[in-house]
Amino acid sequence: MSPRSRGGRDAATVESGTAPTEREEPRQRVIEAAADLLAREGRDAVTTRAVAVAAGLQPPAIYRLFGDKDGLLEAVAEHGFAEFLASKTVVPPPQDPVEDLRAGWDLAVEFGLDNPALYTLMYSEPAPARSSAAFEAGMKILMGRIRRLAAAGWLRVDEELAVMIIHATARGAVLTWLSLPDDRRNPALLTTLRESMVATVTNREPAVQAAGPAGAARALRAALPEQTILSGAEQHLLTEWLGRLAAVG
Repeated sequence: MSPRSRGGRDAATVESGTAPTEREEPRQRVIEAAADLLAREGRDAVTTRAVAVAAGLQPPAIYRLFGDKDGLLEAVAEHGFAEFLASKTVVPPPQDPVEDLRAGWDLAVEFGLDNPALYTLMYSEPAPARSSAAFEAGMKILMGRIRRLAAAGWLRVDEELAVMIIHATARGAVLTWLSLPDDRRNPALLTTLRESMVATVTNREPAVQAAGPAGAARALRAALPEQTILSGAEQHLLTEWLGRLAAVG
């Protein structure tokens, strides 16, 4: 949430004397009403008056709960991240870490294609992502996938770069697909982007089975947080050394 919208809610809480837990039900009702309007009629339909009517409230309630329309849209975006998080787990999870990466990428793209207006709101404006607890939880899931790749010797690039590549290709796939007319939407676009991502992020074979220190350094660096033998200073120094070795590749 922006400071402005947070401030609007806090001020309203003090003014009304209502505990946050007592206000949560109408707040959630407004968010769901706005998300429904967004899905059915698009962003322009999400006005404070229309949302208030759909939620069974008076328009001033929107300002008391969210500060302004921007605060409401940020709350809807955060709601979208929570919905995405609920769909993010692959069941059963693939045992192969590369297949797990593919499955996670497919889930992200499918969510965007199933929820075009919500996805566009979530990713066209970066501010909600930085403050969303659901977004951060989703990032932990992605980092877990990347860490498993690294630990098994499959990761070809630095972990931070892998995150950026995975996000960029998934977002690009969804937003490009949504921008195309129906008769130009070729499923090969999605498959090609996914496989390009996999080829860029992962090795053809586990690097720990190949000559050279880079893959082994990445694998050891990924496993390093799980050990307890080294002191903090030793672990910091080893992490620095492994980072240099990994960069060579």
